[in-house]
Amino acid sequence: MRPSTGRIRPHRLPTRLRSLRPRTLRGRLALIALVSIAVWVAVLTAVFQGLLTAQLNSQTDELLRTRATAAAATVRPSADGRLTIDEPADDSALDVGVWIYQDDQALERPTASRALQNTADRLAGGPAGFSRSTGPDPARLYVLPVLAGDRRVGAVVAAVGPDPGEPTAELALTAAAALAALMLAAVYLVTRAVVGGALRPVAAMSAQAAAWSAADTTRRFGTARRPAELSALAGNLDELLDRLAAVLRHEQQLTAELSHELRTPLARITAETDWLLARPRDAAEQQAAHRAIAESSARMREICETLLSQARDGIGAGGGTGEAPGRCLLAPLLATLAERSAQEFPHAPPVRVHGGDAQVVAGVSAPIVERILAPLLDNARRYARTSVTMECTGRPGSVTVVVSDDGPGIPEGVGEAVFEPGRRADPGDGHDGAGLGLALARRLARAAGGDLTLGRPSTGAGGCFELSLPTG
Repeated sequence: MRPSTGRIRPHRLPTRLRSLRPRTLRGRLALIALVSIAVWVAVLTAVFQGLLTAQLNSQTDELLRTRATAAAATVRPSADGRLTIDEPADDSALDVGVWIYQDDQALERPTASRALQNTADRLAGGPAGFSRSTGPDPARLYVLPVLAGDRRVGAVVAAVGPDPGEPTAELALTAAAALAALMLAAVYLVTRAVVGGALRPVAAMSAQAAAWSAADTTRRFGTARRPAELSALAGNLDELLDRLAAVLRHEQQLTAELSHELRTPLARITAETDWLLARPRDAAEQQAAHRAIAESSARMREICETLLSQARDGIGAGGGTGEAPGRCLLAPLLATLAERSAQEFPHAPPVRVHGGDAQVVAGVSAPIVERILAPLLDNARRYARTSVTMECTGRPGSVTVVVSDDGPGIPEGVGEAVFEPGRRADPGDGHDGAGLGLALARRLARAAGGDLTLGRPSTGAGGCFELSLPTG
């Protein structure tokens, strides 16, 4: 005997039952609806059948009581206890299934089987009430005692058999079963049709999202009017597409940065090798060339090891923070930049973060957002009089960061030219700078799938820049 492992094995349906289980969600929902309604129909049918049977039994009892009372009205007990039966002109209706007893002797009896006759004889001396005869000749009986004063001198027994309510009950049960079968078939077909119609937009949206994820990750379902469930699905699919696009942008940026980092040491190795092969070198020159090649190779090895370490530790999949690569929460990032500005530039106007949604997620990594915002904050601190503000808002498909100050603003006539490399709004303002910060910031923003444009300050004066980025 094999020892028990102590593990509880999950219950598995037999193979035949698993093969009968619907494979589609529409079929499963229709089957669940069918089984649920079938249970309710069975319960309601049983209740209906019980109520109908009780009603029919009540009517039968009333019929027996009426017959027995009518027959007892024709019986006159004398002082000595003898019974006299007054025969009406037409007593055929009273003679059907009615016994009249003087004590235990039947004065009148209908034509009945021996078993039913024996049952009537046995009940004649018993108390008043209803009884049922079983066997080959079933019937329902009622006993009504005949009294002379306070003394019992006889009895009237009325019988109806077989039970007149049984055919009606059987017919009602058959009709209810047929109606239930038709209703269940209709419910199953209607449920499949309704569920199929309800799931059709879901299938279409899923197929559309799959197509967009393969061909065009910039497309989104947006906020068009839909049922609440489909709106939630559209929002989830848009979020998944945002994350996928963020991952792709992150990988593209990582590839570009990696190629840029590898290009310099590789170019140096190639140059040193060409110089060594071009002409003979003395020992010192060869040693210097070998040292340069070794340093460049070590640099390339360090870059490759860093990439492999990121892949092993999961840094490339979100840095261990639970965020997908190429995504960041803007509100905490802006708060960090404001605190850093206060520490590094204590004498400059303070940077404040106003309003905004704390859950706005940009589809760009935090270092890229910092590189874009750095020249904007430098420019704002340079020209602001009392304060610099930052605010982030979310829109369908994009997020916006507004950086504004209360300085003199962009001079009239400059406009978009402020983003041209080497262009300064006021060369004679006394501040250092080559006029490349805003140009590089716009270039980074567009490389990340967004843009950097001039905005309108809320106060009507001062500089204002709007950074738009894709959502994450």
